[in-house]
Amino acid sequence: MSDGGAGDERTAGPGGQSRASRSGDAGEVAEAAGHTDAGQEGAEPREGHSDAVAVGRFARLRKHPVLASAVALALVAGAVAVPLALFGGDGSCKELPSATRALAKNPAAATRALDPGGDMSHFDAARALLPSGDLCGDGGRVLGRVVDAATRATAPGRPHTTAQAGAVYVVAVAYGDRDVPPGMEPGLARMIAGYVADTNPFSGMDDDVNTPAVSGESAHGRFLDPHEAHPAFGFSYSGALSTDPGRLFQRLAGEPEAFGILYDAERAYFAYYLERLTRQGTDPDARPQKGRGAELSDATLGPDLDLEEIGRHIGALMNVRASGARDGTISDLAAYDAAAHRHTRGAYPAAARQLTSRPPMGDITARPVGGALRGDPMDGRRQLFTVLDAWARARKVPAARAAAIRQILDDAYVQGMRYGTL
Repeated sequence: MSDGGAGDERTAGPGGQSRASRSGDAGEVAEAAGHTDAGQEGAEPREGHSDAVAVGRFARLRKHPVLASAVALALVAGAVAVPLALFGGDGSCKELPSATRALAKNPAAATRALDPGGDMSHFDAARALLPSGDLCGDGGRVLGRVVDAATRATAPGRPHTTAQAGAVYVVAVAYGDRDVPPGMEPGLARMIAGYVADTNPFSGMDDDVNTPAVSGESAHGRFLDPHEAHPAFGFSYSGALSTDPGRLFQRLAGEPEAFGILYDAERAYFAYYLERLTRQGTDPDARPQKGRGAELSDATLGPDLDLEEIGRHIGALMNVRASGARDGTISDLAAYDAAAHRHTRGAYPAAARQLTSRPPMGDITARPVGGALRGDPMDGRRQLFTVLDAWARARKVPAARAAAIRQILDDAYVQGMRYGTL
């Protein structure tokens, strides 16, 4: 398998300058990486052919009834009238309307179309724009580009808005238990990659949340931009709409380009996270609870949980790959691996000193790469350990703490390999 990878639309800013290079501490990140990845922010994804298998093991196959007549539903989102996809005359696929296609090139309109509103008044209309099943021609890939346009930040260094985060919530609910149209997987994977700190933790119903998106002050997580909005996956509208993005993460990974995008996002987030820990491998923002003294557990509990999720998600990617090879949904594992590798940007080494910046999430996963992956790219545990060991040596992390992090990653990776993200 040859090294090297293809970047995607979310990985770099205009003129080939990576988003991460525009954030604070960019010099240290670039130094760790060795060079800056090139690409174009906002450029449209390549309309490449399907590289191997576009269906994950968790997808449920359904047959669509043949309709005698075309069905159209006009939905107004902002100033754009967006009809629901029309059924093809023979019932084999659904046409994506031209008005919906146009949203892929108009991010502001796409965000308006998929934003459910803080009071969820536009939720039904937004969800209706996200059909399930087969779309004719390149409809699935174009719809993925619509989702990407609606949910990505407007520019490098810009945080996600409440409307963009709300759109993520709608998409996650819409495809939580419905088939993703073939070809849409890469666009959905870019959405998840752009919200990696939000989509990694398990999301259960949260009675304290009453909107589909929350502000930075209300978000859970560490080392985040305080001005950024976040999708509230635990929000339950009418008691039935909370969603766990982990299920969607796994279903997308059966498509090799989506696999590469998600694999990149997790490894980039891992390097980003290590860079912000102290030399002791602890949370720099942790403060011992009053009266308890300076217990180490106060500073390690949060990072341990976050690192566990990263290890579990990378293990879950390998679970999808291995399970697909066993059950036949991935018919040619070598071709799948080669395709996934072509869509993997490279390695993400951690900087050699602690960084203090808190860039938006889109910039986290758009950080520059540090060369090609070494060894077997599909040995996710080795890829994690390579970055961890180099970081621990450079930062002189105590051996006991480095060993503890290694064990956490190892256990979580094995769990992900066995059970997925659940």
